[in-house]
Amino acid sequence: MEPESPTFASFGVKPEIVKALGEAGIERTFAIQALTLPLAMAGDDLIGQARTGMGKTLGFGVPLLHRVEVPGDGTPQVLVVVPTRELCIQVANDLKGAGKHLGIRTLAIYGGRPYEPQIAALRNGVDVVIGTPGRLLDLAEQKHLVLGKVRGLVLDEADEMLDLGFLPDIERILRMVPDKRQTMLFSATMPGPIITLARTFLTQPTHIRAEENDAGAIHERTTQFVYRAHSMDKPELIARALQAEGRGLTMIFTRTKRTAQKVADELVERGFAAAAVHGDLGQGAREQALRAFRSGKVDVLVATDVAARGIDIDDVTHVINYQTPEDEKTYVHRIGRTGRAGRTGVAITLVDWDEEPRWKLISDTLGLDMPEPAETYSSSKHLFSDLGIPEGTTGRLPLSKRTRAGLSAEVEEDLGGKRRGRGQGPAKDEEAPRKRNRAPRKRTRGGANAAAKIEAADAAASPSAEGTAGEAAESSSEGRTRTRRRSRGAAKPSPEVSGPAVEKEAGDSAERPARRRRRRRPSATSDTPASAD
Repeated sequence: MEPESPTFASFGVKPEIVKALGEAGIERTFAIQALTLPLAMAGDDLIGQARTGMGKTLGFGVPLLHRVEVPGDGTPQVLVVVPTRELCIQVANDLKGAGKHLGIRTLAIYGGRPYEPQIAALRNGVDVVIGTPGRLLDLAEQKHLVLGKVRGLVLDEADEMLDLGFLPDIERILRMVPDKRQTMLFSATMPGPIITLARTFLTQPTHIRAEENDAGAIHERTTQFVYRAHSMDKPELIARALQAEGRGLTMIFTRTKRTAQKVADELVERGFAAAAVHGDLGQGAREQALRAFRSGKVDVLVATDVAARGIDIDDVTHVINYQTPEDEKTYVHRIGRTGRAGRTGVAITLVDWDEEPRWKLISDTLGLDMPEPAETYSSSKHLFSDLGIPEGTTGRLPLSKRTRAGLSAEVEEDLGGKRRGRGQGPAKDEEAPRKRNRAPRKRTRGGANAAAKIEAADAAASPSAEGTAGEAAESSSEGRTRTRRRSRGAAKPSPEVSGPAVEKEAGDSAERPARRRRRRRPSATSDTPASAD
């Protein structure tokens, strides 16, 4: 029998924090937390490396909250930088809950929301800021976010920020905070650029690994199934898999935004309470789907890989890879949404025929020993026996089991400004370009003087010519008049107005239309091409 892990109270954490954690059902520490707490509470810099779902948030959150001065002067004392909006919301909720009895003010800052409420909250005073790099930099450069008194800095999911191209932004943020501070960096993997970042900006950090050196990247409590499935049969297959015994909250991952929405719509049509999270949805719709999933109003969330890092829900029982991940790293992050916090989970991966080489590479790299998935259809017997699907299950959820409230039961928050979503037209400020009311400028070939002479010549021209061609333009006091006229014959200038310039211009304007007509309509009997004249 394994000995019980130590409690948070045994590390000398403030009673108010211990009380808040106890109210959330958290009393004892996980491995990463037990290793991190003594060093972090002493103010040391550290690098925490652990697989996803091991409790890193409280590993750095509890020491930071323990060291926050209450009451503060309203200037942020702690800054936590995360790569995605979903992870920002999750970390902010965890820290807000842990610090509620201390009166610590926390604020989540991320894109997709209006600036004004975030600026107003900063002006009212905050103690802990959690944010994504882009919005943090925007507010800091506008002088709304003051980083001069930050005493504790955390870079969470640093390898993901590297993958998303945030490393230059991170370096800019690190140069804005005081040199004398505590810095903690957490990452599932430690690629070269992250090691360089740690050496540059951390002071004698302690490197903590929460598992043995030979521990696998994937939780041992997660049972993995891999099936070779045809794309046309996948909707029917997953509809039956979602009716497996003991299935709770489920996440389905796709590679593209369009596929995510298509799968979610199809599942809803089949009777499941499903919702989608992807980049084509506005921030309000994304948060609506996540709230509905956390509260159980929907039990199937279809998401793209961006959401894999940001959704930290302990009771996800199944993860389905609708499409094979791009690489082994993406696979690990996807299936890491289940089997969290000591629970068991099931991971199902569907491999199409053209995806087999990619899957074999993932299997070999991670040592899964599953290079050739079994050919599987929605009616295959081994699918039913593997996943515990009752006999006779079809691809539609029976009416008696449709007990979830659905996405419509969760109100979508109106964030103001532009809204993005499926089937929505452009916002008001994205419509057609602004129309110009200014009249078009009239041009002539001979300048203002020549224009005046041509104007007089036109006015004195014969009535027959005027009747044939019509008036081309009205006179302008500044001489900027367009006087090109189309006529079937040359309009001779009046005897009172003569001169070489007028004769030349009048001749040009009369001859040009005739040449154009000859080019457009060559004689049907001529062998000469139209371009010959």
